[in-house]
Amino acid sequence: MNDADVSRQIQQMVRFIGLEAEEKANEIRVSAEEESNIEKLRLVEAEKKKIKQDYERYGKTRKSNIQPNLNAARIEVLQAQDDVVKAQDDVVKAMKDSASEELVRVSNDKKAYKTLLKSLISMLSLREPAVLLRWREIDHKVVESILDEVIKRLY
Repeated sequence: MNDADVSRQIQQMVRFIGLEAEEKANEIRVSAEEESNIEKLRLVEAEKKKIKQDYERYGKTRKSNIQPNLNAARIEVLQAQDDVVKAQDDVVKAMKDSASEELVRVSNDKKAYKTLLKSLISMLSLREPAVLLRWREIDHKVVESILDEVIKRLY
C-alpha cells in the first residue's frame, strides 16, 4: 500500500468515525429531549396535582367560613319573622280590644246599637242562604223589634 491509499483509508476511517459520532450525538440529543419532555410532563402533573389540592383545601376552608355566616343569617331571619308575628299579634289584640270597647260604648246607645244590629244581620243575610241568630238575653227585645224590618228590607 502506498501513501495515497493509506491516506484515503485514513480519510475513510475519519469520515466513518465522524458519521458514527454524529449518529451518536443525534441519539444523545433525541434521548435528552425525550428525558426533558418526560421530566417537564412529570413537573406539570405534579404542579397540577398541587393546585388541585390547594383548590380543594381552599374550597373546604371557604365552606367552613360560609357555614357559620349562613347559620347566623338564618337565625336572624327567623328572629325577624318572630318579631313580625309578635307585632301582628299585638296589632290584632289592639284591634280586638278597640272593637270590644267600641261595642260596649255602642251597646249603651240604644239608637246606635239598633242601627248596628240591623246592619250586621243584613250583611249576614246577604252572604248566607240561611242565618242562625244568637243574642244576649238583654238584647232580646231589641233583636225582635228589628227582625221584621230587616226581613222586609232583604226580600
